[in-house]
Amino acid sequence: MTVENLFCIDLDQPALPGFHRFISAWCGRVAGRTIVVDPGPLSTIPHLVAELRRRGIDRIDHILLTHIHIDHAGGTGALLRDYPAARVSCHPDGIRHLVAPRQLWQGSLKVLGRTAEIYGEIVPVPAERIDFSEQVGTTGIRAHLTPGHAPHHCCYQVGKLLFAGEVAGVRGEVADGIYMRPATPPRFILPVALDSLQRMIDLAPRRMVFAHYGLVDNALDHLRIAHRQLRLWVRGAAVTTAEGTVDVEAFIAWLLDHDDIFRNIGQLPAEVQPREREFIGNTLRGMNGYIAGLSENERRNLLAAA
Repeated sequence: MTVENLFCIDLDQPALPGFHRFISAWCGRVAGRTIVVDPGPLSTIPHLVAELRRRGIDRIDHILLTHIHIDHAGGTGALLRDYPAARVSCHPDGIRHLVAPRQLWQGSLKVLGRTAEIYGEIVPVPAERIDFSEQVGTTGIRAHLTPGHAPHHCCYQVGKLLFAGEVAGVRGEVADGIYMRPATPPRFILPVALDSLQRMIDLAPRRMVFAHYGLVDNALDHLRIAHRQLRLWVRGAAVTTAEGTVDVEAFIAWLLDHDDIFRNIGQLPAEVQPREREFIGNTLRGMNGYIAGLSENERRNLLAAA
């Protein structure tokens, strides 16, 4: 089982500096069915539909959501208006939030502020059009529940290709080596995220699509890097956080000293640096929330490991 005619549609956000080649949707054919993975926010649905039409896509059978965050799923309901035959696959814990998205939209505004406003309001998905199954229709696509980046996160396996969402964090395109970082906003639980990563490693995929960003041919290398980074970054968060104070600059300085993969952040374009620092702050807050819930002995062990 393979994905035929697989292609990426960039969902750039011109109003947000550094949001070029960061958000994207993927489209392909599996077992004679057309799939779209993560259609993106409402603001980019007109562009997505235009590109799909330009490429001759007049029917979508399955829309696969890796998670329900606004930049991945916010425009799903709007896409369904143009492609009424499509069915939506989503983590079971996310379905109710897309059917009645008011709470999800308010949470997006609270966390993202102006960025959420630029993405656009989340459009409801009709309840009869969305569900979850480990096997997606008759495609042979297998859905895996992979909480970590979000409690409602899924990965989709098509043979040796994995649509990974953000299970392995975020990847940036650099000229030399690899740039990756974890993406762990609040409600992060380290053992849960590590378990999800390990289960994806055990699948032994050859190729992998990062929601942010791109297709890689050495999937296992990237998944193993993500597994190591999660442990390392949580230690860094414990070392650089004093009495609950979030110090993003101290955390970044520690990472530059200890994480040779993250150190490649210097190769990213200058306009991307502020975006990365903002999201690293979200990651740090998620990790600090996890650390705050540990026992005193568990926190001591984290610091000793560092």
